[in-house]
Amino acid sequence: MPESDIYLYKRNISQNADYTVWLAFPGVKSFALSSLGFLWMFKEIDEMPDVNIEMLCSDTAKTLYRAETVGLIGFSFTFDTDFLTIFSMLEKQSIPLKASDRADDYPLIFAGGPVVSANPVPYKDFFDFIIIGDGEDINRKVVEICKNNKNKPKKYVLECLAELEGVYVPVLAQKAVKKLTKRLDGCVYSPIISNEAFFKNTFIAELSRGCANRCGFCLASYMNLPLRCAPYDSVVAAIETGLNYTNKIALLGAQISAHPAFDEIFKLIDSKIKSGKKIEMSVSSLRVDAIKPEIVKTLTDAGQKNITLAIEAGSERLRKVINKNLNENKIMESVKISAEAGLRGLKFYGMIGLPTETEDDIQALIKLAEKIKKSCKGFDISFGFSSFVPKPNTPFQWIGRENTKLLEAKAAYLKKEMHKLGVHTNFSSIKWDYWQAVLSRGGEGFSDFLIDTYRAGGKLGDFKKAARNNNIDTDFYALENLPFESDLPWNFIDVKPGRDFLIKENKRLLSL
Repeated sequence: MPESDIYLYKRNISQNADYTVWLAFPGVKSFALSSLGFLWMFKEIDEMPDVNIEMLCSDTAKTLYRAETVGLIGFSFTFDTDFLTIFSMLEKQSIPLKASDRADDYPLIFAGGPVVSANPVPYKDFFDFIIIGDGEDINRKVVEICKNNKNKPKKYVLECLAELEGVYVPVLAQKAVKKLTKRLDGCVYSPIISNEAFFKNTFIAELSRGCANRCGFCLASYMNLPLRCAPYDSVVAAIETGLNYTNKIALLGAQISAHPAFDEIFKLIDSKIKSGKKIEMSVSSLRVDAIKPEIVKTLTDAGQKNITLAIEAGSERLRKVINKNLNENKIMESVKISAEAGLRGLKFYGMIGLPTETEDDIQALIKLAEKIKKSCKGFDISFGFSSFVPKPNTPFQWIGRENTKLLEAKAAYLKKEMHKLGVHTNFSSIKWDYWQAVLSRGGEGFSDFLIDTYRAGGKLGDFKKAARNNNIDTDFYALENLPFESDLPWNFIDVKPGRDFLIKENKRLLSL
């Protein structure tokens, strides 16, 4: 770590530690230093006695420890295509990709994060074990077991690890693995502040985890149920700590406005600004119904010029289908409040190809954009769109995507019509979203397909060619509607509230 990094905890640096861990982030270091979950795990292990830990990133040029002296490597796995970078990082250290090709003298290699927590099956051949769900409370136990048994055969260590709740060991073919859900007894916050981070010198505090709204497509909602909020006192203490080191703070959570003390937290920030404290604050996207004059005014006083509002769909009917119970009057009210409170613009997040979407729903998006644009002249309005991707452990996990050509035609039409209104748009790649769907609902037999894709360069055409060469019917995974009785690859993961609840939600939503 460079000297410019500020540690907000006491490092337990032991000169005599004889066990070394690499915590690996499949991206450049600036992104790693802005990833709250990754940094918190680093802190948890760094505080352990008799353990060396080093951060390993895709752009790490030189390591403090040689690979042959490392006992454990843990990878953060946040995005479906992270496997490409993970493979590259393993090969850079001369480590075989498949766990079956690594003898006992290689480090144990594991992964954690939303991708492998939702569906680890496509990637199971590459990791000795996988942590399913929230990893904060279990990381120390994992490291302790590995350290205490470092001279034992790998099989024995894995058998010990498999006894831990939330640990999936593929070679042991566990019939059921319970997803870990951590209580937020305290506020998780940035343990390291760095001017090398993508969000330079920014202190991040997690207000909440999960989302009570439960949009039918949303992995973040269902994999993180129930909604948990950090206690108010711990949030205040975290913010006070952060402001001792930097004036830049960010509040994180899928639904931060659901925090029972959300207004009080903003009042605290507002009072500090009014007392002369210079604070730059940003928030993750807000729900439309959280837009209040006092909230937006605090944001503008803290330097935020634009915010993102997730509306997903243009028509009220389709918003009900996806469980986004939000009426147009509330959307228009939020625009008015935002403009009057001093924001320069709003970005709306939308999605195309949602289940039951019709031409009328596409037209409703255009009409809504036109209405918003006319209501606030000179106010910057933009829309960001992605296309629907079925995600495991959500009510829409059984529903396939529309075909790529149809979705691209919708995107082109929306872009053209929005341009006529003077509304800027950006779209995720429909073709990449297709492959995200393939990986999200993938199953057994994907390992050689993934390796071939990586070896060919990991471009769009490489995915297609590798799938064909490995007889992977990608349309089945991306486009097929699956029956409820399907034996889905991830069914062995014990996720609350469970499969029956997801089926019930699917039927309820699609009937609206």
